[in-house]
Amino acid sequence: MTAIIESRSRATQRTYSRWVSLMILCAGTLMTILDGNIVTVAMPAIQSDLGFTASGLAWVVNAYLIPFGGLLLLAGRLGDLVGRKRMFTAGLAVFTVASVWCGVASSQGALIAARALQGVGGAMTTAVVLGMLVSLFPEPREQARAIAVFSAVGAAGGALGTFLGGALTEALNWHWIFLINLPIGVVSWVAAVRVLDREPGAGLGKGADYPGAALVTGALMLTVYVIVGAGERGLNETLLMALPALALFLGFTLRQARAARPLLRLRLFGSRLLAGANAVQILMIATMYGFQFIGALYIQRVLGYGELLTGTAFLPAPIVIGVLMLGLSARVVGRYGAYRVLLVGLALITVGMGLLGRAPAGGSYAVDVLPAMLLLSVGFAAAMPALTGLAMSGAREEDAGAASGLFNTTQVVGGSLGLAVLSVLAAGHTEGLVADGAEMLSATAEGYQLAFRMAALVAAGALLLAAAVLRPRD
Repeated sequence: MTAIIESRSRATQRTYSRWVSLMILCAGTLMTILDGNIVTVAMPAIQSDLGFTASGLAWVVNAYLIPFGGLLLLAGRLGDLVGRKRMFTAGLAVFTVASVWCGVASSQGALIAARALQGVGGAMTTAVVLGMLVSLFPEPREQARAIAVFSAVGAAGGALGTFLGGALTEALNWHWIFLINLPIGVVSWVAAVRVLDREPGAGLGKGADYPGAALVTGALMLTVYVIVGAGERGLNETLLMALPALALFLGFTLRQARAARPLLRLRLFGSRLLAGANAVQILMIATMYGFQFIGALYIQRVLGYGELLTGTAFLPAPIVIGVLMLGLSARVVGRYGAYRVLLVGLALITVGMGLLGRAPAGGSYAVDVLPAMLLLSVGFAAAMPALTGLAMSGAREEDAGAASGLFNTTQVVGGSLGLAVLSVLAAGHTEGLVADGAEMLSATAEGYQLAFRMAALVAAGALLLAAAVLRPRD
């Protein structure tokens, strides 16, 4: 009897430890996701304080995205080699230090350099999280619940960042959108060091393909740079700058096919689920970034909301996403299957973006924004955990870190691509209408309508691709 009680006690303790570990992973991820969005609403205040030009201000975002997107794949593979816990805690430390540097920055150069260092730390932290999560929860049902919790934190963090950015900037100043990371980072780092299980890794001598790492990191950084700067260049110049990135990707592919210990085993792309889920994610995240950024601009510039009200207007999104992902997502996926849940989620996202495509110049938040926001939130709450589970189910245990890095990389590429294309599309259409004599407010609204409609088409493309590629086989 005593042995049975002790066995149950140990099992309960292991279960408790795993869920505490998940909360630590979520806290570290939340910090990086918040930072990717919290700066958006504070951009006018940063521009006014530090004297950025309109083109220079874009680098407050770009300086973070380029190293973040470029290093995710490398950081994921290094996590497999040196240990994912070691990579995660090192990334937390780098990100926290860089956040303090951002918060005390008093010049343009200092802020941009600190943002770049934040991107490095964010990549180190984010790249290994999914691999650690899959290792912590190998049993399918528990893994589905854990992925739902993780996805809820990530999805809600994006919208929550918009709210916090407006609240902190208006109540204090823009410096606090970065300084708030200090207590979160310190607590998360201490908890991670003490609670997370140590994973020794395979060792650097068993898979460190440094030439391949240089090629793919350069290719990804250049790709993100070309995408995020597309709005400042013409189409011909953008395509010309994309050629070196394509050449680097080709060189990386050839290197991986011949390397004895490749950075990214090409067999990963032979997994229909992993490759298909990453392709669908690029389209889906591009759509959701369109809602997040173009939607915020519509609320501010067309409806006339201030920073705090804009952030508050986005609060229903994280609430709905969090409630559905935590309360229903894992059960629904378990009952109906990830494939069906993903298709329903993508269909709702498509409809939601289509509704936003009708938002007029004289619209209102309650009629023209909130219903679409709720549809998008429900759709994303259904689609993201299902898509994550499908992607990670296509990777072997020894490739979990690389698969996690790849999945996070396609998130950044999709978000950057969606933001760049939809922003350029909206701005170009607005400028054309104004040049033809249209009133500015009406032209601005029509520019955003066009961007939302294009995002709806992209979401429909994601739905068709998922239906064709991710269908389960008997």
